[in-house]
Amino acid sequence: MTIDSGGFPAPAALVEHARRFRAEGGVPATPRVAATVLLLRPSDAGFEVYVIRRVAAMAFGGVYAFPGGGVDPSDAHAHPGWAGPQPTEWGRRLGVAPEAARAVVCAAAREVFEEAGVLLAGPAVEPDGDRPAPATVVGDVSGDDWEAARVDLEKRRTHFAEFLTGRGLTLRSDLLLPWSRWITPEFEPRRFDTYFFVALLPQGQRTRDVSGEADHTMWVRPAEALRRAAAGELAMLPPTLMTLEQIAAAGDLPDVTRLAAARDAATPITPRLAALDTDTPYFTLA
Repeated sequence: MTIDSGGFPAPAALVEHARRFRAEGGVPATPRVAATVLLLRPSDAGFEVYVIRRVAAMAFGGVYAFPGGGVDPSDAHAHPGWAGPQPTEWGRRLGVAPEAARAVVCAAAREVFEEAGVLLAGPAVEPDGDRPAPATVVGDVSGDDWEAARVDLEKRRTHFAEFLTGRGLTLRSDLLLPWSRWITPEFEPRRFDTYFFVALLPQGQRTRDVSGEADHTMWVRPAEALRRAAAGELAMLPPTLMTLEQIAAAGDLPDVTRLAAARDAATPITPRLAALDTDTPYFTLA
């Protein structure tokens, strides 16, 4: 499968990386496991997706992407309360062992709270404390006390499981819908094995530009983001462009949910640059 080089041109910096890697006989770095989340919300014209532009000093800086980041050791070793599909089921969907799947799902929920201020969690028990809570989600989490907790997470002064337990919350894994899996090209010095998820913005919550890893954030219709990327107004890498194209094909949010249920989120996709000796290298997918 070849990405249309006219619609998805290879950035010059990536082409230079690839040519240098080939010339020097580079050895591919081991990818770090990561998770990213497409937050979606309804709009008058269908639905919108939340994107952030990474600061220039970061890996993949200057390009628009979705909130996310690497799996932290605490994601694997500290287990929060859990609601929704269990790690065994997640392991089947993601193609990994249950414990590895648990860590990826925890990382997705943690990162979207750290980077966008959105918390995919709900009460662990009903107010009387005697029975498990129904499938509910916390409301507005933009207050000062929530922000202080978010900063503690971001600075690794606490871990996600400790944060949730301390507030009587459980992770709502059912709010995350697995979508795809992408591995950074071999020529990149920093590589990630990233699981992509879709999540609907919980009612009563709002995204906030709180992460120091982004210099611009916005809600945008997927088709509009693609149009602006094609016009050179928004810099995006193939995983982001392809994912936007896939969700743009959905008519509405229920369609996105239905599509997610049938998608292969376990088989990794790795972009590769072809025709490096020409003036117009293009991406292929493996």
